[in-house]
Amino acid sequence: MSRIFNFSAGPSTLPESVLLKAQEEFLDWRGTGMSVMEMSHRGKEFMSIAEELKSDLTELLNIPDNYKVLFLQGGATGQFAAIPQNILRGKEKACYVNTGAWSAKAIKEAGNHCDVIVSADAKNSNFTSIPDYSDWNVDENAAYLHYTDNETIHGVEFQDIPNFGDIPLVSDMSSNILSRAVDISKFGIIYAGSQKNMGPAGVTVVIVRDDLIGNADSKIASVLDYAQQAKNDSMLNTPATYNWYLVGLVLKWVKESGGIAAMEQHNKAKADALYQAIEKSSLYSNPVNTAVQSRMNIPFVLSNAELDSEFLKLAGENGLSSLKGHRSVGGMRASIYNAMPAEGVTALIDFMAGFERTHG
Repeated sequence: MSRIFNFSAGPSTLPESVLLKAQEEFLDWRGTGMSVMEMSHRGKEFMSIAEELKSDLTELLNIPDNYKVLFLQGGATGQFAAIPQNILRGKEKACYVNTGAWSAKAIKEAGNHCDVIVSADAKNSNFTSIPDYSDWNVDENAAYLHYTDNETIHGVEFQDIPNFGDIPLVSDMSSNILSRAVDISKFGIIYAGSQKNMGPAGVTVVIVRDDLIGNADSKIASVLDYAQQAKNDSMLNTPATYNWYLVGLVLKWVKESGGIAAMEQHNKAKADALYQAIEKSSLYSNPVNTAVQSRMNIPFVLSNAELDSEFLKLAGENGLSSLKGHRSVGGMRASIYNAMPAEGVTALIDFMAGFERTHG
């Protein structure tokens, strides 16, 4: 069997060694005579998986002791509703930064629960840049400041952490968690869906500071209440047990591969190579301001859009899958998360060069 290079934005490619390990243990996990997906989530076997999962994530991200680590469901979309219901703490306003499609979704949902102040908006740049911090309008009396660290669709990524004093900072890191070092202590909440850099879809990681837990809206659904979930070790409802197991295998792969520092170096090298190939080309271009280009999701367009379908067809025939850009922006997009090997990016660059020679 020949595996392709999968550039999907999510669910995305997984490390081959993780898939092989899961295959090896599928019918019989560590001599128990049963699959992980058959285990009781309250049994000692699965509890050991859950404990290792939390321990490994805490170690990899160097999560301080005054934070809770939750493994929930509902993706980032679920957190768009959960966050304001958990941490408004009697306030009526929250600040949001709009840098693309996922920011906009978070803003829309938050508007159902509080007054949203759009502190900065990249709409005028067609979401190809991030407004300068000096232009942000952050209300110090707001409950929190929310931003999306990496925009999966538009390919815009923050290169540092915004600093606006004591207002709790909340960040959606769904598409770049585990890809670089992050100072968790700078945040009130970090959340991320698992289906890009952590494993299959079905797990939502929420890292929340202790002082932001326990003040939820009285009408919040218990499954969205951080205090309830923390009290029950993220098992208020039956968790996605097999997905937890797979995320755990990915975390062990990250550790065995050198940890976050190695991932960061690996990701920078891959992204630099692809951006350089695009920059040198007369057929391809990337619309994003170079200062905020994403290392995870790299959109590019062909100078002649009539070639798009032929590009995608031939790419597929050459084992390069899921390069079509999101329907809202068009063009192409290469998602090169942690598990995308350098060989995959090299294969894409070589194909792009060959296509330009014959179609440019």
